Amino acid sequence: MNAPNERLRWAAKYPELGMEPIPVEPCISPEYFEREKEQVFMKTWLKVARIEEIANPGDYKVKKIHFAKTSVILIHGKDGKIRGFHNTCSHRGNKVIVEQGEETFGRSKAAVVTCRFHGWVYDAQGQLAHVPEEDRFSPCWEKESSGLTPVHTDVWEGFVFINLAKTPAQSLSDYLGGIGTHLAAYPYNAMKRCFSYHTTLDCNWKIALDAFSEAYHVSTIHAGSFPNVFSTGLADVELFGDHRTTGICLTLNAEPTPVARIANDITGASLVAKRGTSMLPPSVNPGRREDFSFELSVVFPNILIHISEGIWFTHQFWPVAHNKTLWEGKYYVPEPKTNSERWAVEFAQVLQRNAWLEDTATMEDTHAALESGAKSHMVLQDEEILLRHGYKVLERYMSAK
Repeated sequence: MNAPNERLRWAAKYPELGMEPIPVEPCISPEYFEREKEQVFMKTWLKVARIEEIANPGDYKVKKIHFAKTSVILIHGKDGKIRGFHNTCSHRGNKVIVEQGEETFGRSKAAVVTCRFHGWVYDAQGQLAHVPEEDRFSPCWEKESSGLTPVHTDVWEGFVFINLAKTPAQSLSDYLGGIGTHLAAYPYNAMKRCFSYHTTLDCNWKIALDAFSEAYHVSTIHAGSFPNVFSTGLADVELFGDHRTTGICLTLNAEPTPVARIANDITGASLVAKRGTSMLPPSVNPGRREDFSFELSVVFPNILIHISEGIWFTHQFWPVAHNKTLWEGKYYVPEPKTNSERWAVEFAQVLQRNAWLEDTATMEDTHAALESGAKSHMVLQDEEILLRHGYKVLERYMSAK
């Protein structure tokens, strides 16, 4: 008599999310996307950097934000504070720093940035510090009010966030709420080796995010890279307001490939190995399950943060158009100390990269098929509870006044 309920355990735990099919319109409608940019992305906190990327005073990073038609300068001031500014000169609107890709890095010993067009110089507080031939400007022009346009910027656990609203509805701490507490006190900065990937996909950002937000696909899509390694069932699903989290578990009797076994014996840089718990915050894997592999957390709207013993990684999905998404994947492990550890780390990240390629290979086909109009709704099973929660949160933002 209890079997059906056991198969719908997350629906029973979170009945407010319902069990009905999900409309596909939010994934394919250009009009919906235009409203989504204003209602969601221009109002929420968005991760744009790690503090290690601009670790020293004078370091700066420029991050393109396609949906807002801007790029943001993040600069580490001599006072130790990281501030964000629109990359637009107050003179005639040229870009202060010309980007060299999606992310551009630089350093100024004086902690200033200079517009190449006419040499206007801005300090780390965004104030206009120097103007060539300043005396030729009209007396009504005020240097003091001609600084860079600020962007609300804050840091949580080494993650640098921005908010593009004129006045954010919440502080970053309040916005993160329970998920911030849940993922706090993990030693993110202890894993200094980062393998970074990005590509532009012809799909909606939610289709991309959804593909990484469940384990139902593992036994099919990852049959080659992770054969019988991960369970398709989730563990310890928790909802934190706009955000959500779950544990992903191993199949304990799975036999790794011979090469994977050798790599795992050298270093724990691969997720296919059994994990420890010394680095985990108390609320992550609270029962200290032996089969726990990693925590999958979705911070609304567009970033996944995964933590495990000795490994953490992120996926971020930046909307470019209703049918185009910039995906960024970053995989962090400790610096190897020996040649054998270096080989094992390289093997682990290549295996992970291949799995990510398997994931991204589904996304464009999904979008193309949905745009055909053949289906008006998506049917979700119980273990896809994180997707259902995401669409409920999105619906609330879209209906807000």
